[in-house]
Amino acid sequence: MTTTLIHSARLVTDGIETADAWVRFEDGLVTETGVGANWADADTVIDAFEVAGDGAILTPGFIDIHGHGGAGASFDDGIDAIRTARELHRAHGTTRAVISLVTAPLDDLARRVGEIADLMTTDADILGSHLEGPFLDPGHHGAHEPSLLREPAAADVQRLLDAGRGTVRQVTIAPELPGGLEAIRLIVASGAAAAVGHTNADAATALAAFDAGATVLTHAFNAMPGIHHRAPGPVLAAAADRRVVLEAIADNVHLDPHVIKLIFDAAPGRVALVTDAMAAAGSADGSYDLGAVKVTVTDGIARADDTGSIAGSTLTQDVALQRAVGAGVPLAEAVLALTQTPAAAIGLGARLGRLTRGHIGDAVLLDAHLRVMHVQTGARLA
Repeated sequence: MTTTLIHSARLVTDGIETADAWVRFEDGLVTETGVGANWADADTVIDAFEVAGDGAILTPGFIDIHGHGGAGASFDDGIDAIRTARELHRAHGTTRAVISLVTAPLDDLARRVGEIADLMTTDADILGSHLEGPFLDPGHHGAHEPSLLREPAAADVQRLLDAGRGTVRQVTIAPELPGGLEAIRLIVASGAAAAVGHTNADAATALAAFDAGATVLTHAFNAMPGIHHRAPGPVLAAAADRRVVLEAIADNVHLDPHVIKLIFDAAPGRVALVTDAMAAAGSADGSYDLGAVKVTVTDGIARADDTGSIAGSTLTQDVALQRAVGAGVPLAEAVLALTQTPAAAIGLGARLGRLTRGHIGDAVLLDAHLRVMHVQTGARLA
């Protein structure tokens, strides 16, 4: 048995802050928590004050359910690229991630979700795949190649789900497409989360999608109708529906800081901070590929060459935390949106996203400025 103990930290988990706290880990699982100095010795003892200074903060490991790459590597380019990008994001606190794939031909997507399923047998930090396409509205394609978009025929949807062998965690779909609601039911029946996104849905259509089983809104406000006082659209429909988690990209590009705060206020406990990061995260400005789309990154902002649309982000989750708190979101709520809420959104909340007894011991130690000072990944998810 291997034991680790982190002490003298401001523990933030489950939406609660606890001063002068400690957490004990055994074989990668949380076994005990407490406050003060009443902790027993361990094989490895980490003094949070020594590592992260006065005001050190301990949180569960961050979970990104929507990202496409980093460190110059795209998740669409295979196992080595996935590992390269994951190393970058892990250093910024993201201990586990769903691998998001952009729109591509069905044969390519089927092969890629199969590779990700294989990768999960060796790489414990990979939680499965997210198909962000090809079942999207051409009018809200964003950085997806329009010529590759298609309606969600049941056979095509099932083929991709089968290729993932139970590891497809999320599928983004425009529910107004012919067969959209039936596809949502198929996705949910497989055990994956259906997400409304890249859509022209009005509020009524979004509600129909939620009634059919969709439980996520993909990057709220982006690639969908906005809020109008006589046409509330999918964002307000999702915010009003307690079954739904709203993804938010808190990079101050996809969302203004006031809108970041608005999402948290409108849907308390139901926001998942995602990166939507593409290969340029952690890398220099320049030219990149996002699937079949050519992208140019200038001053850290990625835009598609042909349309000028925002093409993913260069965000990491520690920066998302800083931006959310800077927008006025309380720290405990912002941490919840990086940990427990995204874990629950993909059906893994029983094991991940909390530093409480019995949960997997993923942890991030931050300084008072919310900069990552130490990251640990716990046991394999059974």
